[in-house]
Amino acid sequence: MGNRPYGSPEIDPDVGAPQSDIFYHYKTVLIRATAEDRATKEEERRARREKRAIRPDEIERLADRYLARSPYKARGCRYHSFVVYFSNLQRLGWVEFTGREEPSAFQDNYPPGPPRRYYRLTKAGREAPDSAWSNPLLALYGES
Repeated sequence: MGNRPYGSPEIDPDVGAPQSDIFYHYKTVLIRATAEDRATKEEERRARREKRAIRPDEIERLADRYLARSPYKARGCRYHSFVVYFSNLQRLGWVEFTGREEPSAFQDNYPPGPPRRYYRLTKAGREAPDSAWSNPLLALYGES
């Protein structure tokens, strides 16, 4: 929805964003959230063991350490899985092509790739419950 979770860039709901950018920011937010969660659990465990109060600055230090050690490919789905998920969102009518395209930028010695197409949330997508977002196949086909 463009609400900038975990410091990701803001997306203008009228302009949208390319699918590859949405995937990249999803992955980085997932890595950041995982690092913060691990750091919080570790600090809680240490504080309980040492019988002291939880230190927020120690949580930040641990989160930075976990973030620096987390490889990009270690968390969440791969790009192909995201493409399949995104196509289900399109079939549900929760995301739509905005009409805006820009050329892809591959490395120097390759032919031009397909254009980067911009997508945005629809009204139905904004109103869909979190449970449906977590399992769009169930939203598409029901319990069958």
